[in-house]
Amino acid sequence: MAAASAVCAATSSLVRLRAQPAPPPAPPAPAPAGPFKLPPLAYPYDALEPHIDARTMEIHHGKHHAAYVQNLNKAVAEFPDLGSKSVEDLVRDLAAAPEKIRTAVRNHGGGHANHTLFWQLLKKNNGAGPGGDLAKAIDAKFGSFSSFQQEFTKAAMGVFGSGWAWLTLDGKALRLETSANQDSPLSQGRAPLLALDVWEHAYYLKYQNRRADYVAAFHSVINWDAVAERYQKLAA
Repeated sequence: MAAASAVCAATSSLVRLRAQPAPPPAPPAPAPAGPFKLPPLAYPYDALEPHIDARTMEIHHGKHHAAYVQNLNKAVAEFPDLGSKSVEDLVRDLAAAPEKIRTAVRNHGGGHANHTLFWQLLKKNNGAGPGGDLAKAIDAKFGSFSSFQQEFTKAAMGVFGSGWAWLTLDGKALRLETSANQDSPLSQGRAPLLALDVWEHAYYLKYQNRRADYVAAFHSVINWDAVAERYQKLAA
């Protein structure tokens, strides 16, 4: 009888243990502090629907871009003087970065700089294109705005793997170019005007492997006022 009672008691204890909720998971480690910060978006995540979906924007900005910022802060932690520079200046002069962290600055600094610009250039444009001096410069360089769109699309589709398509200023001349990974035209002495992220994380949730559909949709969310403002400032 005593043995049976002991078995019953042990069984009851086991049942109680199993019934208890599992302890909550440990909170995530805090993001490393540092001089570089994730810039907030100037619009809600769903502002570009249906062309770019809200969930992609949330993950792209809050996860991917945030990771570049965190990793850049880790890289420069040993070199506090680098924190006084803008990320654009870091990327513009990679040779000035200590060799130990130069690749990290190129990759994570480039990712931070590229995305910071990218967010600023997005807005539903309802079919509108550039105006003013930028429109004239595009017509002079490419023949027409339509021809520019075709050439920009061709450049974006020609990026092998992950990278970016750009409209840049080379001196005062417009130029179409592409870059791999998170490389930036800043490192080549050119000034970005328009940027398109063609990494799969920028479009895969909505478009899967259909990069062509994503690139076509991008033309509907270019903030041409912001691009024109950059052109006016940088070409002066």
